[in-house]
Amino acid sequence: MNAAERPFLMCVEDVFGRTPGREVMLTGQIERGRVRKDDEVEIVGLGGSGIVPVAAIEASRRRIDEASADMNVGLLLTGLAADAVTRGQVLAAPGTVDAHVGFAADIMLLSEEHGAAEVRTGDRLQFHVRTAVVLGVVTLPHHTDVLHPLHMGTATVTLDQPIALEEGQSVSFRHHGRAAGSGTVTQVLRRVP
Repeated sequence: MNAAERPFLMCVEDVFGRTPGREVMLTGQIERGRVRKDDEVEIVGLGGSGIVPVAAIEASRRRIDEASADMNVGLLLTGLAADAVTRGQVLAAPGTVDAHVGFAADIMLLSEEHGAAEVRTGDRLQFHVRTAVVLGVVTLPHHTDVLHPLHMGTATVTLDQPIALEEGQSVSFRHHGRAAGSGTVTQVLRRVP
């Protein structure tokens, strides 16, 4: 199934208040699916929740009736305050994506020259998932004491905040403020109700 045929999902990159407490414009790239004016979308992750209608769609500074995968757009949502939505959340077709605070992943560390350092159980890393940036604690398997630069391994991560996660999702992470590695989510854990 191609990206346009899958359920709608857009990463929130920027938030602009239009009418204080009544309208907000969310901008970002549509990852998959399509959205039309008056469709309902769900706000997922980073404490967001709720289903709201799309009042208008803008692309290249003009109003359009429909937008689809890979387009950079602005979605005007009514009945929301600008502080109710933040970068890192996603807008999705209702019920298609859940927020989680944990995941298992296959990860690979960069070389020391590119900033990687050893990763051990209990390390707090900064995880980048779509447009979300959130801290998380790493747990390595019982038989693994440490992952060294340029090594691959599996890890379980417990995040400080729930974010929209799916199996197969790409993640990258930083250690002590430097790029450290990347990986792929193999299982999502601890769904947030």
